Amino acid sequence: MPTPYRYVTPVPVDAATGRVAEVYRQIARDFGMTRMPLFLTLSPAPDVLAATWALLRESLLVGEAPRAAKEIVAAGVSLANECPFCVDAHTVLLHATGEHRLAETIARGERPPDPEHARLFDWATATATAATGGGRTPPCPPEQAAEHIGTALAFHFINRMVSSLLTADLLPAGLQRSRLVRRLGGGALSRAVRRRPPRGEALPLLRGLPAYREPGWAAGAPMGAAFAALLACAREGAALLDDEAVEAVLEAVAVWDGGHPPLSGWPSGPLADVAPARRPAARLALLAALAPYRVTDADVAAWRETGRGRSDADLVRLLAFGAISAVERVEAGLTATA
Repeated sequence: MPTPYRYVTPVPVDAATGRVAEVYRQIARDFGMTRMPLFLTLSPAPDVLAATWALLRESLLVGEAPRAAKEIVAAGVSLANECPFCVDAHTVLLHATGEHRLAETIARGERPPDPEHARLFDWATATATAATGGGRTPPCPPEQAAEHIGTALAFHFINRMVSSLLTADLLPAGLQRSRLVRRLGGGALSRAVRRRPPRGEALPLLRGLPAYREPGWAAGAPMGAAFAALLACAREGAALLDDEAVEAVLEAVAVWDGGHPPLSGWPSGPLADVAPARRPAARLALLAALAPYRVTDADVAAWRETGRGRSDADLVRLLAFGAISAVERVEAGLTATA
């Protein structure tokens, strides 16, 4: 039977131990799903898995902002990043909140008719251009702003990992494209979605992980600690590149305008000064940052060949480094105005 996993073999739920098992347990309890492909595909790198889940949980699932509003943000970011897997997932989750017409509007890629929802959708879809002036304070009560920023940044990272590592289909044969299936799927998740879990329960998963600065927009909040852990863990993927390759990736991200790179001559141009043997790794990191939907079998095969059979954990960490580089650029733009 086909699976959505492209390049890694996930740790099975019934075979997981330690940090991975605890992440799976929390996902089942708080998301209402025993198997979520995104988190399964991150499981070869338990540190990245735990930090990603912690940020998602502490921004999207808990707090004061309405869950439907945060699902609009998640879906809007995913549309901007051309991540159909995540758009479909959050359409189903909008159905789970009871917002059926809103869910189908977003499934069509359309702007919501409700003015409040439309403002939030517009903000979410503009976050990719935050570093070049597209970002602004989320259109919500001030006490909810951090939750929306955290949700947006979580999905800028998640979209990149999903697009790199999973197929576009949330369900076999693309069944999620059926309106009936989306609505039925939402109904199955409605009880979990309407539950408001307590803050901070993901933080024990971060014990022993490297840490970075807590962001000013969420300092002292559980999502701030989760974001700091994700920054630190994902940045460690730079160790899989040499200094020249890291510099090339970061320089390309630094001049990124938030748009989608050209199809011709990219990313060869930004990587021209990287040694040929190092380019496959640099190419994967840069694709993950700015065009993850362009990662191909050939890209991954070339990297594995030059690295003498690099592990699944290495692949997750390399892509995470690229993804977090773009997320940091988005964050800098958003929080300059937040």
